[in-house]
Amino acid sequence: MNVYTTDKIRNVVLLGHGGSGKTSLVESMAYLSGITSRMGKVADGNTVSDYGKEEQKRQFSISTSVVPIEWEGHKINVIDAPGYFDFVGEVEEAVSAAGAAIIVVNGKSGIEVGTQKAWELCEKYKLPRFVYVSNMDVDNASFRQVVEDMTELYGKKMAPFHLPIREDEKFVGYINVITETGNRWQGKEVIPCDVPEYNKPNLQICRDTLLEAVAETSEDLMERYFNGETFSEAEIRAALRTNVCDGSIVPMTMGSNTLCQGIYTLLDDIIKYMPSPENREVAGINMKTNEIYHADYDFSKAKSAYIWKTIVDPFIGKYSMIKVNSGVLKTDDLLYNVDKDIEEKIGKLYVLQGNKPLEVPELHAGDIGALAKLTAARTGNSLSTKSTTIKYGQFEISTPYTYMRYKPKNKGDVDKISQALQKMGHEDLTLRVVNDSENRQMLLYGMGDQHLEIVVSRLLNEYKVEVELATPKIAYKETIRKNSDVEYKYKKQSGGHGQYGHVKMRFSPAESLDEAYVFEQEVVGGAVPKNFFPAVEKGLQDSVVKGPLAAYPVVGVKAVLYDGSYHPVDSSELAFKMATIQAFKKGFMEAHPVLLEPIASLKVTVPDAYTGDIMGDLNKRRGRVLGMNPTGGGKQVIEADIPMSGLFGYCTDLRSMTGGRGEYTYEFARYEQAPSDVQEKEVAARAAQVAENSADE
Repeated sequence: MNVYTTDKIRNVVLLGHGGSGKTSLVESMAYLSGITSRMGKVADGNTVSDYGKEEQKRQFSISTSVVPIEWEGHKINVIDAPGYFDFVGEVEEAVSAAGAAIIVVNGKSGIEVGTQKAWELCEKYKLPRFVYVSNMDVDNASFRQVVEDMTELYGKKMAPFHLPIREDEKFVGYINVITETGNRWQGKEVIPCDVPEYNKPNLQICRDTLLEAVAETSEDLMERYFNGETFSEAEIRAALRTNVCDGSIVPMTMGSNTLCQGIYTLLDDIIKYMPSPENREVAGINMKTNEIYHADYDFSKAKSAYIWKTIVDPFIGKYSMIKVNSGVLKTDDLLYNVDKDIEEKIGKLYVLQGNKPLEVPELHAGDIGALAKLTAARTGNSLSTKSTTIKYGQFEISTPYTYMRYKPKNKGDVDKISQALQKMGHEDLTLRVVNDSENRQMLLYGMGDQHLEIVVSRLLNEYKVEVELATPKIAYKETIRKNSDVEYKYKKQSGGHGQYGHVKMRFSPAESLDEAYVFEQEVVGGAVPKNFFPAVEKGLQDSVVKGPLAAYPVVGVKAVLYDGSYHPVDSSELAFKMATIQAFKKGFMEAHPVLLEPIASLKVTVPDAYTGDIMGDLNKRRGRVLGMNPTGGGKQVIEADIPMSGLFGYCTDLRSMTGGRGEYTYEFARYEQAPSDVQEKEVAARAAQVAENSADE
């Protein structure tokens, strides 16, 4: 692949709802530009950008891929991002590397939730954007309807650049709104044609909108517009480029991906109207001077880049996807990783065409490429020279809230699973592994049930290890509400030295639940010698790990050793430890033991229309709604306290109730006493488990 200078580069991310046609759009671009000799199909699993086994099996994008397209002396880095919500982390990575976006809308389905989420992301990151309407060759596909719906949602900034020509319900050509000319497809060729009469009124409306937007770019053009003067094509295009780059105009175009119609003009328009990196800003911190470093994709400044994505594939190896923020990277350059405090020789430079690495001699500022085998590098790391050390801010990644417990099918695979998940975690920042040691379980966190299901499938197919997902144990705790006074004598005689330990103890609720127990001793007259006090405390330490009520950790118990007795020969540390353990069990159960359940502070953001359903559902989950606050854009934030047990399956249910429009976050707040029915259920489950274990023995 050729080397391209900053002004010849366009970094474009494809966004949109799952199934809107992003991957097939990349495929038609690759075919037109000569990367492939025949177009692959998602259904056949042979597309350039969906190269993963899971993607081919499930027929949708799971991870972001980059396909660099060479077109008219320019390089367009097309970043194909997934459309399904479980892979939002991949989308956020893709957006961080892009300089512009194409929001793909299915002409038949129209505007979907994913369309609106894509728009919100573009607004958040101030990305110039096009709207491309796909599937125009399909019956019932309506470009006009999509234009009307987008205009209703986002105002008059929507500007159709092309209009479809249909004959006998078939998509046969398009009208260029700027030049007011018709074009018809004949095989692969495009031939000029007259504008059909039925298109003329719509063409005039679209052209007036365009000219009005052009006039607003300067006072001189505005004056000429009001004087009834016409603008030249060059003036219109120059003004539109300014408008598109600042986001005040969003061009709308359309085509058929499978027939490769409308793609040629789309590629042309990307080059004409979308900004090159030199028109965008990027800044970091110079770690030596502590000043802001304006890299701004300037090729003449010191070399710097950041890693926006990591690929760890058992088949193609590890690649760090980089975006060059300043300077020109060359083969064998020495780069310093600010975050890891390590200098590495980068070796060869690549651009990845899907999963196919192509070697290049250099990468200019603003370009996207890949570095192989950077051992310490992780997504979000900054790379620069050691003499000019630059650190860039990390992009936001969504927090995973859906979690399941996982167990290896084969106990011998524990280490392999751990290593595989660690590699997958380097690649996917929304995948987290948590060791819940208190409840002796390993937890896998992701963005949704489908995300976790795919992780399990990848472990089996790519890393040859099998895990089972199960409902996690809730992190209940046990405590007491009343006082008790007990004694226990531990006595064993079996020839030779016996065992003797005798304790009298009081148990009561401690002032705080922050600690498992508080131990005090009030022994007088040496009834229990001081050298056995540590053994008593060790007995308490062992007892609070699994409480007597339902085998959950104990918190908030005050234990006072006030009396007892010992035997000068038979007493030992073990005897006093065992006596304490038995005294604790007895004393705990006599002091009105209760189960405490974890409570989360939940925030649910939903459109106004769904608030009633959401609050009703939260009540069913034993949630307490605390309030509701408007957040703009016709949405409300519902705040509630909810038991952690009520959050199982919430991600799927919320998407189902809101058509994917609802979002939620939560964090642990405190522990509260569980209702009696919950406590009884947990105690019964514990009793059943004990009985089962006894039967097995």
